[in-house]
Amino acid sequence: MPQDDWQGDLLRDLRNLTNDSGEPGPPGEQAGRPPTASAHAPSQANAPGPAAADTHLAPAPAPRPLPTPVTLELPLPDELVKGRPLSGDSAAKRTSRSLRRLVGSSASREVEEATRVAQALQQPLTTGRQIVVTSIRGGAGKTTVAALLGHTYAHYRQDPVLMLEADPALGTLPARLGVTKVRWTTSDVAQLIDPSMQLTDVVGYLIQLPDRGWLLPGSQGRVGNRLELDEYRTVMVALRRYFGVTVVDCDTLPSELSRTALSAAQARVLVTPATAEGITGTRSVLDWMASLSRSRMLERTVVVVSPSSPHMTLDATAAREHLQLDGVKVLMLPYDRHLATGGPIRTDLLGQVTREAVTELAAEVLTRAMSRQSNR
Repeated sequence: MPQDDWQGDLLRDLRNLTNDSGEPGPPGEQAGRPPTASAHAPSQANAPGPAAADTHLAPAPAPRPLPTPVTLELPLPDELVKGRPLSGDSAAKRTSRSLRRLVGSSASREVEEATRVAQALQQPLTTGRQIVVTSIRGGAGKTTVAALLGHTYAHYRQDPVLMLEADPALGTLPARLGVTKVRWTTSDVAQLIDPSMQLTDVVGYLIQLPDRGWLLPGSQGRVGNRLELDEYRTVMVALRRYFGVTVVDCDTLPSELSRTALSAAQARVLVTPATAEGITGTRSVLDWMASLSRSRMLERTVVVVSPSSPHMTLDATAAREHLQLDGVKVLMLPYDRHLATGGPIRTDLLGQVTREAVTELAAEVLTRAMSRQSNR
């Protein structure tokens, strides 16, 4: 299926977001740049004319006050850790893998598998796809998985990729993406977004990431921030026409926001800790999803089991069988030393097995997000 023109138009707009030298600005340069005045200019149809003097006409409503942006410096967690960031693989493991490639035929198989996954990640889209990542509790690895998915799509795809944080309670997505300054939030943009805006106006409220991705944070690192359900709906409806893939780091279940986001998304990822309680709790969520009238939700759902220790005692086979309900895909994310230490994710430091698992996950999720599109 050939790509539609909307993607080419968006790419041309993005390429125009450069500095005077013609090179893209540094990460985060666009954050806090307000949209052009034309974005908020009244339409000609509503412009005051001679009839405005008619005393029988009701006075124009007062303009809604706009949110005041506050630029905050966010400390990076890796500043609290001694030494350099750890590589996901130890030196011994990297050496062993190199030796196996020299004496075996695994290299050709790896190339074949990488080609298959890349093709799945680069498949053309006719409309933007929204992927929601959530979990049943905090600390399960939800934000880490959302950041990994966003990095992967931004790396492989040519259309714009947005990472949106819908977890306003001290969410950590900016820290995982290496962002040190936050200005506009999802709640702010809900009050500012306008259908007449161009992409060049919209990205003024976003943070540009090094890998061609964009970030809209959910909070400013302060306790008490809220993201209302109506605000989330407004932002998602308004932004979906600009981005090929949107990855949402959502609030934990069973909040109303997370349940609504799951129902509205084209694909969903449930992250569960690699514990007995995590597996049984996630099974309850899957049973709830199966009970809904839109039972096809399960067909576009992937469960990610995320270990917090290199010594996992969970029976992976039994856990997978317990969670594979009506087409649900279950993937095991390997333990990775680089991810376990927290802080900004550097994809070059991920372990080889982790990189393979993440790209496989991203391809699987996008393929399932496309299933609705193919049936329209």
